[in-house]
Amino acid sequence: MFIKKYVVINSILIFGLCFLFHFAYNFFDNFIFALIFPVNESIFEHIKLVFTSYIFSSLFLSKYYKNNTLINNLLFSTLMSYLLCIFVYLIVWIPLYFNGVENMIFTIVWLFVSIIISQIIVYKLYNKNVNRDYNKISLVFIILLFIIFGILTYKPLKNPLFIDPQTKSYGIP
Repeated sequence: MFIKKYVVINSILIFGLCFLFHFAYNFFDNFIFALIFPVNESIFEHIKLVFTSYIFSSLFLSKYYKNNTLINNLLFSTLMSYLLCIFVYLIVWIPLYFNGVENMIFTIVWLFVSIIISQIIVYKLYNKNVNRDYNKISLVFIILLFIIFGILTYKPLKNPLFIDPQTKSYGIP
């Protein structure tokens, strides 16, 4: 029962953090916030937004549920859940987006559905005894993702995933 409650709370928290973090850089325009929060409306920056929301949600809930065995799997399950969410989200959203079908309500609803799908699928990982090496490797990948996101924020590729559709620019405005 605890794990089901955690999945529901985590899904809602991740979704809520996505909204909150979407505007964080606008209010706190500085180097640190640019590394972890979206600086424009590009697809890449939204992928970074979801990643940051997953990490912050896990950090928050790990403090709240610190005496639970779930924490043993936290890094591994967070990373797997994030990757699964991005895959599920982009597999449907990108073809629509690049074919000119852009709808904000669909985008928001599909994000929430993707978060829930990823949480439900990863639900099984929460109950398993994951090899501690997986958590160590996951920590390395999480740190690596933060570094990659930071580098690509300041040095974006000239690729459609990195262009801000509103300003037609790359990177920090």
